[in-house]
Amino acid sequence: MEEIINKVANSVLEVFDLEDYYPKGIRAQVDISQWLLEGFLLKEKDFREQLKNQDWSQYQDQYVAINCSTDAIVPAWASILVAIQLAPFAKKIINGTLEDLDASLYEELLPKIDYSVYENKPVIIKGCSRKPVPMRAYVLAAHHLQPFARSIMYGEACSAVPLYKASKKE
Repeated sequence: MEEIINKVANSVLEVFDLEDYYPKGIRAQVDISQWLLEGFLLKEKDFREQLKNQDWSQYQDQYVAINCSTDAIVPAWASILVAIQLAPFAKKIINGTLEDLDASLYEELLPKIDYSVYENKPVIIKGCSRKPVPMRAYVLAAHHLQPFARSIMYGEACSAVPLYKASKKE
């Protein structure tokens, strides 16, 4: 019987796993609709009073996304006012969803990575993740890897989808 050889383990293929760069920390979502009359109507005086009485310290050192889960038309200043209340406590505040928050975190950290270690190598951007890695992070990773990598694939080594191959240099 022939010995089984793990060709993937012996290959020069470099795996770029976005989970390795997933920022540690608690993510929270602040839903403005909780302070709206019946979830839809913003009464400024009541809104300001409720924000003033809110315990913002619960968001200490957290990443926070501010949004409104209802179809209410909320003035822009409302989200800004919530952000101002959160500012002394939160690590980062964005207007949007939790996915937007994770995308924003990746947009900050991916440009800081030294991609030269992938110079002239075949790279696979690992596809399956246990953490909520947003699609924008994958797109941004490919953008940063492309100037360095000989080729870029997506997925798992056993079933990768080719995405990019550098042209032959003469």
